[in-house]
Amino acid sequence: MNPSAKQRAPRNRTITLSQEELSFYSQNLIRSVNKKTSLSKIINKTICGNLLNVIGNLPKNFADLLIIDPPYNLRKNFNGLKFSETDDESYLKYLETWFPKTVGLLKPNGSIYLCGDWKCSGVLYQIMKKYAVVRNRIIWQREKGRGAKANWKNTSEDIWFGTKSDDYYFDVEAVKQKRKVLAPYRENGKPKDWEATENGNFRLTCPGNFWDDISVPYWSMPENTDHPTQKPEKLIAKLILASCPEKGIVLDPFMGSGTTSVVAKKLNRNFIGIEMNEEYCCLAEKRLAMANFDKSIQGYSEGVFWERNTGK
Repeated sequence: MNPSAKQRAPRNRTITLSQEELSFYSQNLIRSVNKKTSLSKIINKTICGNLLNVIGNLPKNFADLLIIDPPYNLRKNFNGLKFSETDDESYLKYLETWFPKTVGLLKPNGSIYLCGDWKCSGVLYQIMKKYAVVRNRIIWQREKGRGAKANWKNTSEDIWFGTKSDDYYFDVEAVKQKRKVLAPYRENGKPKDWEATENGNFRLTCPGNFWDDISVPYWSMPENTDHPTQKPEKLIAKLILASCPEKGIVLDPFMGSGTTSVVAKKLNRNFIGIEMNEEYCCLAEKRLAMANFDKSIQGYSEGVFWERNTGK
C-alpha cells in the first residue's frame, strides 16, 4: 500500500498511510496471543496474525456478535497476499479449518453474519447450517460490479444471518429505515404511519432482507481505503445495531481495513479485529484514531437509516 504510487484526484478522500504513520500505528498492534492472554488484553485491539494461529488461544464464549467477511472463492490480491479460485469442495474444507472454532467464541445467545458472493454462497449456507441456526439471507445490492457481455452483471452479495441458539438478541427498533412517502395516506385528516417534515414526507419501516440503500465505498467518501473488498460502514452499522447490545463485543476474524472495529467504536460497542496483513492493520488503527473525532456514519443519522443518497 504505497500512497505515492497512485495519482489521486484533488477531491479524493481515500485514507492512506505514510511510512511515518505505518511505523507509528504498528506499535499499537497485538502480535501474539496465547492461552494465558486475558480478554482485557485484547479487547478493543487489533491482532496482527493468521487467524488459524490465533483462534485456538482466544477465550471461549466471549463475543456477542461475529461479523465474518472471509476471502471469497475468487482470484484476488490482498496487498500481495493472493487467493486463487477453487472448487466448492476445497472451499468448504477451507471453511472447516476455522468456522467451527469461531462459533465456539460466541456467547450462547450470540449471532453471526457471514458474507459472500453468489458463487460461494451455497457453500457458506452449508457451513452455517452445520454449526449454527440459519435465520435469513440478506441480499446487498451493491451496484458496483464488472460489466459482462455474456452474463448478467454481478451487482449483489449475500450475507447469511445465523445464531448460536434459539435465544438471541435482535433489536429491530435500532435498524428501521426512513423512506420517502410518495402517496401519503391520511386517516381522519391526520398522517397515517408517516410524518411531514421540511424535507418531505417520511415513514419509518421495518428492515427487510433486501438492502438497496448502501453504496460501495468510493474515492470521494471519507471512509474509503485502498482495500479491494472494503465493506461500507453503513452496512456494518446495521449488523451491529441489530445484533449486538451496547457495550457488547463484536469480533471480526478477517478485519481487512478495520470497518467493523471502527463502526463498533462509533456505536459504543467493544471490538476485536484479526488481520494478517500489517498495513491493513495499521490502516484500521488510523481509522480508529480518526473515530475519536468523527463518529458519523454516512447514511445513518438521528437513530435511523436513510435511503440511498437521501438524508444525512
